[in-house]
Amino acid sequence: MVAKSHGSFMKVGNLGFPRIGAKRELKWALEGYWQGKIDENELRSRTASLRLKHWRLQQEHGVTCPPSNDFSLYDHVLDAAWMVGAIPERFNPEPSLSNYFAMARGLKEQPPLEMTKWFDTNYHYLVPEFEAGMRYSLTDPKVLNEFKEALAQGIHTRPVLLGPVTLVWLGRHIKVEPEDVLAGILPVYVQVLDSLGELGAQWVQMDEPLLGLELSPRQVESFRQSYAYLAQHRKPHWPRCLLANYFSPLRENLGLALELGCQGLHLDLVRGAEDFEPALAEVPSGMVLSLGLVDGRNVWRTDLAKAQALLEKAQARLGTDLLEVAPSCSLLYVPYDLRLETQLDPRLKSWLAFSVQKLDELTLLAQGIPPEVRAESQRSLEERRNSPVVQNPEVRRRLAQIRPEDYQRRSPFDKRWPRQQEHLRLPTFPTTTIGSFPQTAELRLARAALREKRLSEEAYQSLLREQIAQAIDFQEEIELDVLVHGEPERSDMVEYFAEQLEGFAITQHGWVQSYGSRAVKPPIIYGDVHRSAPMTVHWIGYAQSLTSKPVKGMLTGPLTLMKWSFVRDDQPLQDTCTQIALALRDEVKDLEAAGIRVIQVDEPALREAAPLRPKDWPEYFDWAVKCFRLATSGVADATQIHSHMCYSDFNSIISYIAAMDADVISIEAARSQMELLEAFGEGRYPNHIGPGVYDIHSPRIPSVEEIIQLLKKIERYIPLEKIWVNPDCGLKTRSWAEVRVALKNMVLAAQAMRARGEQ
Repeated sequence: MVAKSHGSFMKVGNLGFPRIGAKRELKWALEGYWQGKIDENELRSRTASLRLKHWRLQQEHGVTCPPSNDFSLYDHVLDAAWMVGAIPERFNPEPSLSNYFAMARGLKEQPPLEMTKWFDTNYHYLVPEFEAGMRYSLTDPKVLNEFKEALAQGIHTRPVLLGPVTLVWLGRHIKVEPEDVLAGILPVYVQVLDSLGELGAQWVQMDEPLLGLELSPRQVESFRQSYAYLAQHRKPHWPRCLLANYFSPLRENLGLALELGCQGLHLDLVRGAEDFEPALAEVPSGMVLSLGLVDGRNVWRTDLAKAQALLEKAQARLGTDLLEVAPSCSLLYVPYDLRLETQLDPRLKSWLAFSVQKLDELTLLAQGIPPEVRAESQRSLEERRNSPVVQNPEVRRRLAQIRPEDYQRRSPFDKRWPRQQEHLRLPTFPTTTIGSFPQTAELRLARAALREKRLSEEAYQSLLREQIAQAIDFQEEIELDVLVHGEPERSDMVEYFAEQLEGFAITQHGWVQSYGSRAVKPPIIYGDVHRSAPMTVHWIGYAQSLTSKPVKGMLTGPLTLMKWSFVRDDQPLQDTCTQIALALRDEVKDLEAAGIRVIQVDEPALREAAPLRPKDWPEYFDWAVKCFRLATSGVADATQIHSHMCYSDFNSIISYIAAMDADVISIEAARSQMELLEAFGEGRYPNHIGPGVYDIHSPRIPSVEEIIQLLKKIERYIPLEKIWVNPDCGLKTRSWAEVRVALKNMVLAAQAMRARGEQ
């Protein structure tokens, strides 16, 4: 393959591989099963084939010991909770596939587990619920079965386990303390490690990304006691343990990680480069260091010379046998294979590396980089740095001319609201939706036919007008107060804008898993961003022409457009985000000029994009909030600005949300049964708010009475004159059969609450 440069080959590790497959095979298998098109045996057969393909591919590309148990039918955190038997009382405890999916997707009368973002990624995990009185046991031996499955094919894997401390502290604790939950589940981990050892596993990867956060004294003690327990029960045949931290530096937790008794430690040296020197100085004799030198979160080629310099320094200190080269984290967060991209600009493509190419980079580092490969790598980096498609002088000039007043609305909220009401005349408990309506099979087929030139642009435009008209008619029929056009022209809330903004590129097959069968295709920001023409005015204006009710202009915010793309790594994030904000500012002004009185600029990524440690927040939120205000502050007082956020710990960021100064924000709240609203109580949020009353990530339809009860809960925290009524999120992934009933119930519930107030 590649000539060896020094000593014996170094081990090549991998913390995880994309589950969905090169062509989203997992998605199609899962949805076929849920729709009754295939049975459980067929689902298991297809997913077993996918796992085997991935193990063999990783071996072919140099991975010494591919991971197992990194594959999941829905979510690895749900798998870990399912493994230890953390099954809430409202679900059937029998270990069947239907019961597993019930926890993920809910049942008619049972809401699913709450869903939130996995650290600062755009991956969603299901939040485990630990209840008082739970009895823990090895409910699902998936980790054992998949190790045996690989072994039967002659492949020796390294099983991956979500560590017990991260599992427990990221969960919800219902009348039970985390320490008591740990005491219950640790015997299950002992049983798993013992069984893996008996099967012949040599190493196990124990993922504890909680170590990258600011730990409380209780959490520090949880780590010490949990790993002391595992050490006390350790037997000679047990596999050695590679403790894996990622997404953030260990910093003050490095000493803790080194003292937990594991035989190896993985460092994320992309996001935690500061750990490198201290780890080399403090690593105990005989401990293996896994160096995460290849970025598992972004798509740019690795600076091989820089990575090799670190590797050589570590090798001089520890030798080859105690080192492993690896991606910074699981490759779950990057696309599958760059070779599938046949339509990308060749110049841009030469700067990229997807999962398969990142494995090749690891092998190059492990075996030694030939001079000609190193020279080519440096040429590519230099070409990208100096390319005219990357830097735009006009964009940079405009950035330098931003004034302080560009970040401010003309008047405070209490002066704006009466002027907005003069135009909108909204009732109490005004109803609206977040933006998108179901993307029907007809729409998806038409979009594909347009791309393949089997459908004319005129016919496609006619279909969009028809869809928008139907959406307006439906909303007027059920008496919604603020309407949306339904976004039939948009394949994705990020991709749609990326297709129209300069500096973005779109891939054909750059899919990454979001949750379950849901995958997204993040655009790539490769250069300075600017807008060459209006992006939404035509369709929003058309929708407004069909009704006398207000129609919201729908935009994705600057931070979310950046965060949900693969962002360029050659300039500060603040600069990229500000460029996008300026482009959106122009769009907001054009919408207002077209007569749109309500404009929603969604920022669901506001919290997830924040640094993982709160001490690093002030600098980030300063520029993040400024970018939102730059995009939205150029309008008159009578124009109402909305924003939407979801999957956030709102309590910790309420002051920053208030600083955004949106007239109305809508938030995800249904899955948590409004528990998130405590952050907005006691006047801590001054403007208007729409807590979601319909969980759109589950197929279950809430009843009128259920929504009324949620609205009554909202009143405990928010003054009724400030409450809006809306779903948790956009309705793109739901069916019209579900949406029609759910939204009708939502409107009826709001009307009932109004009638109660008028009595």
